Amino acid sequence: MFKKILIANRGEIACRVIKTARKMGIKTVAIYSDADRNALHVKMADEAVHIGPAPANQSYIVIDKVMEAIKKTGAEAVHPGYGFLSENAKFADALAAAGVAFIGPPKGAIEAMGDKITSKKLAQEANVSTVPGYMGLIADADEAVTISNEIGYPVMIKASAGGGGKGMRIAWNDTEAREGFQSSKNEAANSFGDDRIFIEKFVTQPRHIEIQVLADSHGNAVYLHERECSIQRRNQKVVEEAPSPFLDAATRKAMGEQSVALAQAVGYTSAGTVEFIVDGNRNFYFLEMNTRLQVEHPVTELITGIDLVEQMIRVAAGEKLPFAQDDLKINGWAMESRLYAEDPYRGFLPSIGRLSRYRPPMEEATPVRAVRNDTGVFEGGEISMYYDPMIAKLCTWAPDRATAIEEMRLALDGFELEGIGHNLPFLAAVYDHPKFIAGTMTTAFIEEEFPDGFGGVTLADTTCTRIAAAAAAMHRVAEIRRARISGRMDNHEHHIGTDWVVSLQGVSHDVVITADKAGADVQLGGHTLRVESDWTPGDPLARLTVDGDPLVLKVGKISGGFRVRYRGADLKVHVRTPLQAELARLMPEKLPPDTSKSLLCPMPGLIVKINVAEGDEVQEGQALCTVEAMKMENILRAERKCVIKKINVDAGDNLAVDDTIMEFA
Repeated sequence: MFKKILIANRGEIACRVIKTARKMGIKTVAIYSDADRNALHVKMADEAVHIGPAPANQSYIVIDKVMEAIKKTGAEAVHPGYGFLSENAKFADALAAAGVAFIGPPKGAIEAMGDKITSKKLAQEANVSTVPGYMGLIADADEAVTISNEIGYPVMIKASAGGGGKGMRIAWNDTEAREGFQSSKNEAANSFGDDRIFIEKFVTQPRHIEIQVLADSHGNAVYLHERECSIQRRNQKVVEEAPSPFLDAATRKAMGEQSVALAQAVGYTSAGTVEFIVDGNRNFYFLEMNTRLQVEHPVTELITGIDLVEQMIRVAAGEKLPFAQDDLKINGWAMESRLYAEDPYRGFLPSIGRLSRYRPPMEEATPVRAVRNDTGVFEGGEISMYYDPMIAKLCTWAPDRATAIEEMRLALDGFELEGIGHNLPFLAAVYDHPKFIAGTMTTAFIEEEFPDGFGGVTLADTTCTRIAAAAAAMHRVAEIRRARISGRMDNHEHHIGTDWVVSLQGVSHDVVITADKAGADVQLGGHTLRVESDWTPGDPLARLTVDGDPLVLKVGKISGGFRVRYRGADLKVHVRTPLQAELARLMPEKLPPDTSKSLLCPMPGLIVKINVAEGDEVQEGQALCTVEAMKMENILRAERKCVIKKINVDAGDNLAVDDTIMEFA
């Protein structure tokens, strides 16, 4: 077995590999860029080597620099994680030449299956059903438009060396095909150092289901069942689960056996994933094979009990798989939520900054429940604009799907994350959505259910009643504390009023509180709710029970009440005396400023291109400029017909959120 391995990656996956290596008694080496000098993976590793400036194409994907770090530290093997150099045949070549083991597949398998075009051709030769498309290289945007018309819109424009949603666009017409080709090409070059593009038919109403395979160098190969990955945004997975709520045993077996046969046909070893599109009749079509560990591998580990990273290391060391296909059973159900540094209220655009608070739920594993959080950040750390915006992967496990979902809801409720925009509210909304609960989602779920973006959740009346009761009880506790601090009272809590008006989500509730040492009875709406909690004023997380059922709220102080965040809703909850409530109703509402005549930068990023000039008349939907952030290009378009009055920036400028890009007449 290896004594020392180098992890050629960063963030949560580097931390994940370090954990398993430590369990196996293997020393680890981290590499880091300027931006990652104080990163968690650097602190966790036994050694760390600096490899260059922040941009990945000057550090993490520069093969010579990684090889230098290997030589300097004497690492015997390299785990590439995912992304970066994980599917780079030249890197595998360089390692082989240096006598260093690659914890991944052989070079031939990387070349055969890591390249999306080649893998599709091989799948077709093996009589695997594939999605219609053009598998050759595409020279320019004109050819992309011609091919798109031959296939028939809509089409998917994809980077040959792509992954993780990078270099991928859906085009519904010639204009989008032309723009998408160039953006995909640019993203592919920046993210993978390979700008080759191919085009395939975009299948509407599909489900995205993938099979995890594992093979050793002794001819043994197995599949570890499937993962449902249909909840996607911008072609990037957001929520995954294992197993799929859609597959039956016969389809699962057929997909698994086909995946293993494909892997063996190319001499595959290590962990890999075969991805399929599955239609409503459970017909499945090969999409691609990822010759690396997948981001969503934890859900497979949770339902099988297999540590995939450990098996990758053992296979690379020449060991045989310690189990056969018949040994691999599905145990329970697992969910994974990807926490991203992005603002769901601003079109999910990237967010950067310091994590002023980062308190994930406690990890645990029991026979009836499990919570797992794979992360690469810490409280006080910085989220950089240079890398993927994923903060963590929160996973839950339970004996059945409904319980696994409920465990995830509770885990998200208790996840404290402040300082940046993040998608926790959106994730909470997904787990409460009827389609997701029923398991009837497709890859169009977000597009169909949130067509105008995410604007928060409107809570049910019964939920609002529970929150109102909780807020009243919390307000009473805060009032007692304020009175004691000010010297207005000692222990005579009867000086605190019992009648209040709680207002939230446009509704006011008349409340009467009767308290005792254990909690409070809150009368509202003709009912009495028992509220108990050990919440202390100032705590940002309130764990309560309302009539015996748990209620976990994220709370902050505002004038006259609380800011409460719960299950995708962000509420102002005012707790007032009856007189204060009457006066508040007479106050005028403050309106937000008018920004309709300006294009504001929706995220911190780099201006790649300005598509218009001052004085131009533009039409609704016309491209105005392109902003690059976190390796993704975002085309900003005109919301209506207008004239460009003034352009305040140039291509190459770095902008902050809400910087004015241009003004309209």
